[in-house]
Amino acid sequence: MKYEAQAFGAVRQIELKREGVQIGERLLDFADVSLMRPVNHRIFIEMLGGETVEISMLGFSYDGFWEELMQKFSDRSMEALFAEEAPLMKCEGEYQFGSEHGRGLIVLMPDAVCILPQNCHAVRIPLCFASDITLKGYQLSITLESGGRYTVGKMGYDTKPFAERCIKASQDVKLRRSRMLSKHEVRPPFTEKGLFRTAQTDEYYLAAVKNGRCAVELFTHDDSATYLYRYQEEDSVFACRLREAMEAIGSRREIIYISDEQLAEKPLFRMALARCDAVSFLRGKSAGRLIHNAGHSRVLSEFLEG
Repeated sequence: MKYEAQAFGAVRQIELKREGVQIGERLLDFADVSLMRPVNHRIFIEMLGGETVEISMLGFSYDGFWEELMQKFSDRSMEALFAEEAPLMKCEGEYQFGSEHGRGLIVLMPDAVCILPQNCHAVRIPLCFASDITLKGYQLSITLESGGRYTVGKMGYDTKPFAERCIKASQDVKLRRSRMLSKHEVRPPFTEKGLFRTAQTDEYYLAAVKNGRCAVELFTHDDSATYLYRYQEEDSVFACRLREAMEAIGSRREIIYISDEQLAEKPLFRMALARCDAVSFLRGKSAGRLIHNAGHSRVLSEFLEG
């Protein structure tokens, strides 16, 4: 829908698009948005670069504009989280993780819980890695194997049904992943096996994690390549972050290896990195990529042996 409102010092036509807010000839890409907030019938859009854009004089269209703006932003955030399955439940509720807290949209997926605030800190919590899910009063706490802890709640009458479905979804996805992983074998020099999203039944990866060096082999329908990483963390810590990152990227595996220059041209991927610490962590440890050729095995062994 198109609106008329005051922005950039003049009355302009504004259109809310899938990828952002079109104000006249300028597009405010959601990838560059830090925060959106309504104040006294005006809407302020704070950009990551420090600029604040004010939209006012919406008149009777104000409520509808804000509602559509938040819907578009939430939908785009879900795209950036690569959350593609049909939601099981959507609720308005409170959230807290790290220093982030507030109220926003909480979405239960078959394999994850997504928190969608009015800022750039949306997150997807993979239920396959949940070590504990506990409902206490009106607050549901989800703790991951990596130690990450998330709290959602105060959803009114939806709180208990949400918690029950969340626990059931976690149990189901863990069982499915276990069955699927059992079909794949770990073979030298690799030490670990893993899946991307649980729904991707025929795609998996093998990883060698040892003494500050890691090699990851993707088994997909694309051309084969091996991705190398160096790290200073304990092997178990890196392996845990690796599992979270590989699960998070789903079918968008190019996000782990494209250059920063290529990344700058892909707004959705920039949004994804801003919303997933594990993927940012993995990209930051990159040590190159090996194409499969005659010397692949030798170069891989030399890298892993240091």
